Amino acid sequence: MNKLKINKTAKSNFITYGIVIAAFIIVQILVSAGQVSSLMKGLLVPLCTYAILAVSLNLVVGILGELSLGHAGFMCVGAFSSAFFSKCMVEVIPVAGVRFFLALLVGAAVAALFGILIGIPVLRLKGDYLAIVTLAFGEIIKNLINAFFIGKDSNGFHFSMKDAMSLNMEADGQVIVNGPQGITGTPNDSTFFIGILLLLLTLFIVLNLIHSRDGRAIMSIRDNRIAAESVGINITKYKMMAFTISAALAGVAGVLYAHNLATLSAQPKNFGYNMSIMILVYVVLGGIGRIRGSMIAAVILTLLPEMLRFLSDYRMLIYAVVLIVMMLFNWSPKALEWRERYSPKRLLKKKQEAKEGE
Repeated sequence: MNKLKINKTAKSNFITYGIVIAAFIIVQILVSAGQVSSLMKGLLVPLCTYAILAVSLNLVVGILGELSLGHAGFMCVGAFSSAFFSKCMVEVIPVAGVRFFLALLVGAAVAALFGILIGIPVLRLKGDYLAIVTLAFGEIIKNLINAFFIGKDSNGFHFSMKDAMSLNMEADGQVIVNGPQGITGTPNDSTFFIGILLLLLTLFIVLNLIHSRDGRAIMSIRDNRIAAESVGINITKYKMMAFTISAALAGVAGVLYAHNLATLSAQPKNFGYNMSIMILVYVVLGGIGRIRGSMIAAVILTLLPEMLRFLSDYRMLIYAVVLIVMMLFNWSPKALEWRERYSPKRLLKKKQEAKEGE
């Protein structure tokens, strides 16, 4: 029985990886044939970014069972720390691949560190209180970064929270972080291929964690905290583990996002409250706890507004209708009953029972 369950899990995981690889191959064929517009080409890296964010947030919301609204804050931390590193290391590390790999490590490590620092006090809370505090963290991070001015000259780094003139650098000094204007000139190292690799890595980490002993401990906390604690499960340890891994993966998404833009700024539309809510929408519509669903929902909901752009003023209305329909389809009791009744497994079982009856 246990072996059968392991085989079923491995099969499900391979299907998820296969979907990503098949999508990559199809897109590459379409691009080679000239069937993909420049607008859609520009969306390929963001699609990978949002899919990684959705999968990583599902680890906290779906697997751990805690509502976090600060995911954009971890993405912001990863994006700016990696962009700062890359901008400073352009001349020191001329090889783009090596520099980007190190930037990934920096972004993930800094985001994980913030995940630990925020997680220590925050994970003592639960429910609405946890959501409010994580939301506040995301807003604080964004506003702090907008207040920083950092420059570099032959004497080293200069910091200010007033303006670029207050850095008091030499004439040949370079402003790296320019307050609300952010970081300009980050090396454009992100590609669709790298995005797919990072998405596969994210899926590998999250899926293997879920089906491991640690993952079962995390899910037991979600299902019944008191019962989990009574059998000796360290609640704080496993909650911190899930929160930190989720933050690190959000940082990886931030690195991918930052190295796809000419200018990176901590504007509300990039890293604000709406971004955190949008990532949560991907998770909810894809199915809480369903990793594959989160990934597919992120892709569909990112592409949909752009595909409906020709409808001008009506595209956002259609987008809203699609959101409502998807929500009803995923969570309405009647819809769940209908899906259960007409699921392929149930139909196959009925067919087998009918044959046996004959």
